[in-house]
Parts: sequence; C-alpha cells; structure tokens
Amino acid sequence: MCNERKISKFFKIIIGLFVAALFLFPMFMLLLASFKSQKNIFLDVIGWPKPIVLTNYGEAMKRMDYGSALWNLLWITIVATIIIIIFTSMASWVLVRYKTRVSKVLFYVFAISMLIPFQCVMLPLMSTLSKLDLLNPKGLIFAYLGFGSPLSIILYHGFIKGIPAELEEAAAIDGCSMFRTFWGVVFPLLSPITMTVAILNIMWIWNDYLLPSLVIGSNVQWNTLPLKTFFFFGQFSSRWDYASAGLIMSIIPIIIFYLAAQKKIIKGVVDGAIK
Repeated sequence: MCNERKISKFFKIIIGLFVAALFLFPMFMLLLASFKSQKNIFLDVIGWPKPIVLTNYGEAMKRMDYGSALWNLLWITIVATIIIIIFTSMASWVLVRYKTRVSKVLFYVFAISMLIPFQCVMLPLMSTLSKLDLLNPKGLIFAYLGFGSPLSIILYHGFIKGIPAELEEAAAIDGCSMFRTFWGVVFPLLSPITMTVAILNIMWIWNDYLLPSLVIGSNVQWNTLPLKTFFFFGQFSSRWDYASAGLIMSIIPIIIFYLAAQKKIIKGVVDGAIK
C-alpha cells in the first residue's frame, strides 16, 4: 500500500512537471529571443543566443517610450480596480441582504453575463462609447467596470453570506445609516475577498490588449505597454528582437505581483466559493 502511494505520487509529480514545462516553454523561448539578434532568431528559434545581445532592452525601452506607457498602464489599472471594488462590493451587499425577486434576477443576470463572449458586445460598445465621446481613458475605465463586475460580484456575494446580519442590525440600532453601516461595519470584514478581487482584476487589466486597442488605440499618448509592443510588428516586417525584449519588460511586473500574491488569490477564491 505504501509503495502504491509512492508510485502514485511519483507519477503525479512527473505529470505536473510535464504540464508546467508545456506552459513555461513559450516563456523560455521569448526570454531567449530577447537576447538574440534579428538574424539569430530567424536562423535558430529555440537555440541559445549567439552572440548574446543586451542592447535589445535599451532599444525596446526607447522605441516603446517605456516610462510613459508603464505610467499609463499603471494608473488605468489602479483606478479601474478601485472603482470595480467600490461598486461591486456595494452591489453584492445589497443583493445579499435585500432578498427579493429582483435581487435574485439581477444576480443571475450578472452570473450569466460571464458566458457572453466579448465579440458579441464589441461593436455595440464601441458605437455607444463613440456617441458619448468616451473613446479615451475614461471610457476604458468605464468599460472595465462593466466587464469586471460579474466575477467580482459573484466572489463578494459568496463571502458576504458568511457575515452575520446581526452586526448590521446592531449598527442600525446605534443609529448608523445604510451607507455608514456598509463602509464602517461590513466593508472592513471584506478585506480577504477584496484583496482577491483586486488581484484578479489587476492581472486581467494589466495584460489586456483588445479593449484598450479599441477604446484608446488611436490616442498614442495614452497607449499602454501591450499596445506599444504591437508597434514592433509592421505590415511588411517585424522586429522580433525588440518585441521580445518589450514583452519581457511588460510581463515581469505582473509576474512578480502574482508570485507575491498567489496565496491570497487561492484563499480568497475558496472562501468566496464556500461561504
């Protein structure tokens, strides 16, 4: 019996390593390409750099205007995440505490909306934002609020169910308004799931390319890092050496952020699902 467990554990480790290698191999190729010349990439895609080219990163930063693009992406991500947290936490609390047919229908609408592909609403969204003169960072943040709300509300909804309603009743007896009850009593208790919601939305918004390209793609001064890396791919030629370096510089911050916060992501998702 003990041997069978050891063999089973051994095969699980092997399968895990194999799956991890499949996921990490493209990243490994991208890292190698970032230290190669354009010619070396075409001659040997998966080989080691010969010679190692360190100037790709400096040239990529210059052509991308890395500092400006990083700042644009950083503040859009932070502002959009904060707005998503504020609106979805309040909406979830109301949906949980005020149990009516309308609240049930609204919750199911949010849940079902996660199944609708972005391509189905892409053209109507662009048309609406254009009419409202919102093809700018404000419109992008507004769109992120809409697309980020369903998952955030589901996570908050499950977590709020585990908070005793007696705490809110006691606050109401003490004379707290609904607004003060939520922000003074309920919201501080939501810190574990709030951290998870923040992390998931930060990772999604940081890596997003399609929505910014549609909403702010024409405003070069507001381009984010994912949009800037696309400039290396032209109609007749592509600078894979600079593009690889630019992509590595774009994903390093979010990889570090994920590795530092992965335990909180898993804990928050589990707590939201169980409660």
